[in-house]
Amino acid sequence: MTEIMRKIDWYILKKFLVTFFFCMLLFTVIAVAIDTTEKTDDFVKSGLNTNQIINQYFLGFVPWIWSLLFPLFVFIAVIFFTSRMATRSEVIAILASGTSYNRFLRPYVFGGVLLGSLLWLGGRYWIPKANIIRSNFQANYVDKNDPSKQRTESNCPTCYYMRIDSNTFVGIRNFDTARKEAGGFFLEKVKDNKVIYNLRSDILRWDTASKKWKLINVTERTVDSMHETLRNVPEMLYSMNLVPSELRKDEYLKDKLTTPELNAYLRKEEMRGTEGLNAMKVEQHRRTAIAFSVLLLTIIGAVIASRRIRGGSGVHIALGIMIAALFIMSDRFSTVFATKSNFSPFLAAWMPNLVFSAVAAWLYKRTPK
Repeated sequence: MTEIMRKIDWYILKKFLVTFFFCMLLFTVIAVAIDTTEKTDDFVKSGLNTNQIINQYFLGFVPWIWSLLFPLFVFIAVIFFTSRMATRSEVIAILASGTSYNRFLRPYVFGGVLLGSLLWLGGRYWIPKANIIRSNFQANYVDKNDPSKQRTESNCPTCYYMRIDSNTFVGIRNFDTARKEAGGFFLEKVKDNKVIYNLRSDILRWDTASKKWKLINVTERTVDSMHETLRNVPEMLYSMNLVPSELRKDEYLKDKLTTPELNAYLRKEEMRGTEGLNAMKVEQHRRTAIAFSVLLLTIIGAVIASRRIRGGSGVHIALGIMIAALFIMSDRFSTVFATKSNFSPFLAAWMPNLVFSAVAAWLYKRTPK
């Protein structure tokens, strides 16, 4: 009996993986074809040849679309091959042999854990590297031609005010990312809610040789309990916990950082008192939550499709697509609530899994065993 079940386990697992990779390949071809159609004008305007477009865009686009639709690929694969097994009465034969329903689900759980772990590793380390390629092309060749992306702000869009350590605040005006230079700068150090040091300059410029900031026309004030010291210098080098790359507003930043880099970025920005980090925090938690959703959708798909019903695979696939659509909608809604309000980023990332865990438990309870 044990030897027979091992063969059945390998049979189910093989069908699971083969169907999954076939679905992934099929949907990738469709996604690339649709995206190519939409971006034909952008490809032409970029002036790049076919090889350059493949290397500078599609090598990043394909892993990104995989990560985006990975749970959907898994769900559809499970629905498809399990439904065919149920139609051919293979599931009935397995259960009639004395195999428990939980034992029947074991290869599904193993396959879900395997693919979920693959997505977890990819989302933490590999997919962000690919997103650098895709987002750079998107920013350089697509967004520049899209009027809706050319956002302007009523205040200074290249001005920054931030905390760079526990007691130091800086303000930068009109920062030029190409020249790495700003038209005005000030720095204040605070102790016991009192300013103890103030530094101002007319020009702030990054010095690539020393890896420090060069200040021009500097006024430096040091304040203690007794008096204030004022010093004016024409030029000075100043080292602070800030580099030019951190003064560039990148809407694709959360997709390009690996998880260790994202964690470090959030720690630094929280220390600086930066607001509007919910989107980053949702992404941080989502990379683990979406890997768990692979296992969850695998179980839901197996429970739904293992029943032989009138209508066969078509009904199973239709029901599966409906559940997948509801899952994706709930994920989008919770993300919007977290980024636009005070909804917890952790709950935003995990809410779809919590809701559909209850759905999976209900479906499992109602399934004939």
